[in-house]
Amino acid sequence: MGNRLSKIYTKTGDQGTTGLGNGERVAKDATRVEAYGTVDELNASIGLLLSCDNLGSTIRNCLIEVQHDLFDLGGELCIPGFELVKSEFTEALENTLDELNADLPPLKDFILPSGGEASARCHLARTICRRAERRVWTLIQETQDEKLVNLEGAKYLNRLSDLLFVMARVLARKENGSEVIWKRGKLKS
Repeated sequence: MGNRLSKIYTKTGDQGTTGLGNGERVAKDATRVEAYGTVDELNASIGLLLSCDNLGSTIRNCLIEVQHDLFDLGGELCIPGFELVKSEFTEALENTLDELNADLPPLKDFILPSGGEASARCHLARTICRRAERRVWTLIQETQDEKLVNLEGAKYLNRLSDLLFVMARVLARKENGSEVIWKRGKLKS
């Protein structure tokens, strides 16, 4: 592949712009940059989650695959009109989601984003995923052109946040045996 990044700094962004994958220069806070930047943040948060030792092979292998998918999604968002994310990506998430959710008790109440370290990191990734999804939908609405933004990416992020929620539930039970149920109002001692 060669040395694609032989020099890390270019100084081309020192005036508040950045280059998209097609060479176009845009503001660093442009909607498209916010979208792929948040996907990158999500990918980093999943990397942090993967540093936990107690994930189990199903969750670990799925998250590694998700990281590759997110890199594809970021690349896709960086180049208007480019498509890498396919419906099969989302279907794979749904299969894992169904597998993990099958052994969980039905959820009758809201749970707090807590548990052990892996569960808490999973909840954090879930919230970043939701923000990434919102950023992608903002981009879709702003461009008003389905050819410039692949809708599969937004669907993928929606399903991924669901999967991360279920993973957090599985990990909470694995780490400390329970989930913290939300109780309306303040607890009084």
